[in-house]
Amino acid sequence: MKILVLHGINLNMFGQRDPKQYGTTTLAQIDARLGELAGELGAEIECFQSNCEGALCERIHRAHSDGTQAVLINAGAWTHYSYGIRDALAILTVPIIEVHMSNIHAREPFRHTSVIAEVCQGQIAGFGADSYLLALRAAVASASR
Repeated sequence: MKILVLHGINLNMFGQRDPKQYGTTTLAQIDARLGELAGELGAEIECFQSNCEGALCERIHRAHSDGTQAVLINAGAWTHYSYGIRDALAILTVPIIEVHMSNIHAREPFRHTSVIAEVCQGQIAGFGADSYLLALRAAVASASR
């Protein structure tokens, strides 16, 4: 099973960016933990991060035909306003799980709205780096059905 993990804008700064909100775990550590869990679950993951919206959309487009069976996405701030990413995700026919380390519904009002939620099977938020692991479990379960 092939799962694509997409990390959006500024997420390469995990571990340095607002540790009170996001903790001190780095993106590389999150990706490593995902890789370990994927192995345990019999899945293969590819992690992709970009600070360029177009690059993220291009990677989503490739997922349409490269054998990807599920997608995890933390679009960062793009979650709240990128209709381009939303429309790229809508092209996919595989389960998409939206992920956030913080509880976006308990933060600033502009973060309460996700424009990508409508095209996602579900959303996992508020569990720090464990949000990614929970999302991976959900993606594997959904793709196995």
